[in-house]
Amino acid sequence: QVQLVESGGGLVQAGGSLRLSCAASGRTFSSYIMGWFRQAPGGEREFVAVVSWSGDNTYYADSVKGRFTISRDNAKNTVYLQMNNLKPEDTAVYYCAAGTYSSDYRAYDYWGQGTQVTVSS
Repeated sequence: QVQLVESGGGLVQAGGSLRLSCAASGRTFSSYIMGWFRQAPGGEREFVAVVSWSGDNTYYADSVKGRFTISRDNAKNTVYLQMNNLKPEDTAVYYCAAGTYSSDYRAYDYWGQGTQVTVSS
């Protein structure tokens, strides 16, 4: 069982940066693949990024590649999403999730409550 709590969301102007954090409870954090997803109002849950157990392997959605960086610190049971050069279309609720290495939300078993990111133009 893993419990996930996101933080770091907020309001930022286009071109700005935010860093999201996701703190996990449980002693098995390092055994989980961790991913970030987002959901805009009226939209479907969209894959953003995923990171392997060790942090050595990552994969990104094309829409965020080169702007966002996913990382993890297993000693702190935390996964991060550094978001640079934010655009208004990045506005969404961002969720972290624990599961298997996939861009499909159905491959993830545990989800946080989400954190709102709003990018103004």
